[in-house]
Amino acid sequence: MIYSPIIARPHFEWPGNARIALWVVPNIEHYEYLPDKGVRDPWPRTPHPDVLGYGLRDYGNRVGLWRMFDVMDQYGIRCTASLSLAVFDHYPEILEACEKRRWDVLAHGMYNTRYHWDLEEAAERREIEACVAAYRRHTGRQLAGWFSPAATFTMNTPDLVAEAGIKYYCDWFHDDQPFPIKVRSGKLITIPYQMDINDAMTWRHHIEAEDFARMATDHFDCLYREAEAHPLVMCIALHPYLMGQPHRIKYLDRALNHILSHEKVWVATGEEIADWYIANALPSIEAHLSADAP
Repeated sequence: MIYSPIIARPHFEWPGNARIALWVVPNIEHYEYLPDKGVRDPWPRTPHPDVLGYGLRDYGNRVGLWRMFDVMDQYGIRCTASLSLAVFDHYPEILEACEKRRWDVLAHGMYNTRYHWDLEEAAERREIEACVAAYRRHTGRQLAGWFSPAATFTMNTPDLVAEAGIKYYCDWFHDDQPFPIKVRSGKLITIPYQMDINDAMTWRHHIEAEDFARMATDHFDCLYREAEAHPLVMCIALHPYLMGQPHRIKYLDRALNHILSHEKVWVATGEEIADWYIANALPSIEAHLSADAP
């Protein structure tokens, strides 16, 4: 990854001269009831099964996601689901609901309890290929994006993702614009995904939904001001088992209402952001980086 300060990059524009490309990313995940512990035990309460931990995650697919669908429908937001691909096998109703709304999919592995740390290259390639095949089987489409399960990845992940024909990558949380990443073959860009404006991360630090909404609006306000100079991306990362709870959902509505009350916000999917950037910004940034290379 080449260093490039955001203030020195070639200028580009989002559609309609928008300042912010907003993508909303619900993590729709499947957690195995009795997983192989592997390099990390997903259920800290032992002995297994951890019914409390599993039940909370199960709530997201049973109830929380459907509550979240209602909020997104209210604002006409096409989300990008960070999806455990096994969800479409286990819960065909979720597949139907996502397809009905034309939601995009960002692959999040097969299960969120199968970590990719320490995988040999061939084994990781099989996992990525399985996700590509599952998505094509269910939708007839090619996967566009990748975010490793539980943010577990290896040194080979970007190369293997590009090899699989995936356009964009979200394991790096390093920028407010898309950016090219070096791979062995083909091309790959990163798109900003959030670990700060992410309900799972704030929940772990005992930050509740009202504060999450304030963080999201403050984050947006700063980006919106800065985006007068250069277009930026805002990501809101959500988990239905958290923000889909009855006592939290109104704060998601509050944050979205604030953000969408502004003009020059392009509400997009991950693939739409990737396609626009690749067509309209990537050639100039590649030329810029090449000119600056020693």
